[in-house]
Amino acid sequence: MIVVDVNLVAYLLLQSENTDLAEQVFNRDAEWFGPVLWRSEFRNILANYLRRKLLTLENARLIMDKAHALFDVYEYFVSSEQVLELAANSGCTAYDCKFVALARQLGLALITFDRDILQHFPEIAKSPQDFLNG
Repeated sequence: MIVVDVNLVAYLLLQSENTDLAEQVFNRDAEWFGPVLWRSEFRNILANYLRRKLLTLENARLIMDKAHALFDVYEYFVSSEQVLELAANSGCTAYDCKFVALARQLGLALITFDRDILQHFPEIAKSPQDFLNG
């Protein structure tokens, strides 16, 4: 069981240079947890692909369905107070801190490519490479 940020989801479901690494993380641990707001962030990524004509609307819908299936019952609300406190003390965005807050709430590692999160929260955040090597 791990918390993953939305970029890892995107790398898993949208072909990129990091898809292989995201697949390895998923194969190692397929119980992915995320805060409810991951949906909005992922929809925004899909919208960007649509605007750049990298996806059709039908493909975007199918990919969003796959993303929903990843989290199925593993979505959680996080405390706004905790997110704001983490953001104030780290300088990271509230969007990023909601993933940190959830990882702390559940006592799980957060797997992320985000350098700011990795730098400011080394006690809980791991890169996919470190997760796979650990």
